[in-house]
Parts: sequence; C-alpha cells; structure tokens
Amino acid sequence: MAAIPLPTSIDQTAELLRSGGYVAERSLATALFLALAMKRPLFLEGEAGVGKTEIAKVLSHTLKRDLIRLQCYEGLDISSAVYEWNYPRQIMAIRLAEAAGKSTDAAQQIYSEQYLIKRPLMQALEKHDGGPPVLLIDELDRTDEPFEAFLLEVLSDFQVTIPELGTVKADQPPIVIITSNRTREIHDALKRRCLYHWVDYPNAERERAILAAKAPDVGEKLGTQVVNFVQMLRGMELFKPPGIAETIDWAMALKVLNARELEPATVDATLGVVLKYQDDIARVRGVVATQGVEAAKKAAV
Repeated sequence: MAAIPLPTSIDQTAELLRSGGYVAERSLATALFLALAMKRPLFLEGEAGVGKTEIAKVLSHTLKRDLIRLQCYEGLDISSAVYEWNYPRQIMAIRLAEAAGKSTDAAQQIYSEQYLIKRPLMQALEKHDGGPPVLLIDELDRTDEPFEAFLLEVLSDFQVTIPELGTVKADQPPIVIITSNRTREIHDALKRRCLYHWVDYPNAERERAILAAKAPDVGEKLGTQVVNFVQMLRGMELFKPPGIAETIDWAMALKVLNARELEPATVDATLGVVLKYQDDIARVRGVVATQGVEAAKKAAV
C-alpha cells in the first residue's frame, strides 16, 4: 500500500492525528509538523499514560508506514537494539566448510550480511516499501547512559557502524519518536538532536473529545461524569494519577456493567480499573468517592 504524503501544515498534522483517533492540542501538532518537515527526531516527555507512545502508532497507521518499536529497558545493549551476529549459523558454516576442505573461505565469509541479525535500529535504517518507517524508541529513560551515547550516532547521521562490515546509512531518515516518563534526566547531547515537547494530562474538554473518539458507545452523560471524576483524581496527591488510558478503560468497564451514570457503590467496586496502587484506592474509596461522584454530576449539568 502506498504511503500517505507528509502533512504540509500544522492544521493538516492535527487533522492527520485526529483521523487516527488522536485528539492533539495545537502545540503538539506544531512540534510534530516541524519534526516531520525538518526530518528531526521528536522527543516526547510526560507522565506515563498521557499518550506519548500512541502518537507513533497513529503516525504509522495514518501515513501507511511500517512501525518499528524499540522498547527500552535497563541493560539494553547494541546486540538487542542494533544487531548481533548469528553465531550458531557461523559455527555451522565453518564446520561444513572444514568438512569440505574450504575452511579458509568460510572464515572470510561468515562476517557477511546473511549472518547478521538485524534489530530495531538497523531495521529502521533499511529501505522500506512505502517510504521511511516510523521508529519508536519507547521509554528511553529506562536505559543506561552508555546506550544514550551510542544513540548519538544514530540520531545525528542516521547511521550505525559495524566493525566487520563498515557503516550502514539510511537513504532517507526514519520518522523518529522518542518517549520518556522522566524517571531520570536524558543527557543534553541527545536532546539537542531532537525537537522537544512535554505531553501533559489533557484538560476536561480535550479528554471528553478523546473519550468520544476512543469509546463512542459510552454515551455523553456517563463519559462526561467519568472525565470529571478522573480530573478530580488528578488534583489529589496520589502515588500514580490515572492516565488517559485508564480513563478510557474505566469508561468502557462501566459500560460493560450497564452503568448510565456514576454511583458511589459502582465507583468503589471499579477503582482498580482507574487506579493501580492499593494506597491510592484506599484513599479514594468511601467518602472521597461519594463526594467525587456528587461533584462530577454537578459539573456535568
């Protein structure tokens, strides 16, 4: 399937996201448009659950591009992120060559592309049908600082160096989205190679629009009350305030329970959908939940 051309304005970028079910504020659409136009990585920071990862998924879907995801974690290294040699195949090739009396030739050929296992970063540098892919480097803050240093070459020149083969460079740079939950600070040298945007929790109006796009069957009355209640939760000092994903999940769970509006008993019974820590649930359950339901209903009128 042919790729969709990149948007040529901020309004087109916002509409592109909206067509994929992502309701973006104009500042985010501006940052994304500039990143696409300037062929620069977009670095997105924000709390978990505010929709950073979803941006890359929506871009891949709406632009008809391949999505290549590198999920970061502590201890991530080059062999898991870029490439590694297929050692079992190399050893087998050498043994077969020795049996045939061609061990010298085999030793020279085992470091060729056919024995290379390509990981996400290298896959993103390859030519793809339909145009450059969307490369999602997700939760970069989970990695170690040495891996950040390695990424500098990739993000500066969109190339990686393999000692045995040389430099592999992309004909066209991929669309790069980097996310971070800011559990630690990312080095300035890497940030300088990116455009930056902080993704915040949405206000009530935008969250209602998001919920309507993602869960249209929930209904306006229940959806508005759910959003109002979640907005109240984010104003509390919770260990982990609910993200947009929790809002959507909770609204859909209430719909499954045939709820038409919030009720204290139903809220207490389903807090585990919207809150993920027992201390937070214990703090909200009971009086706070009852007061929150009353306030959510009044605000919805």
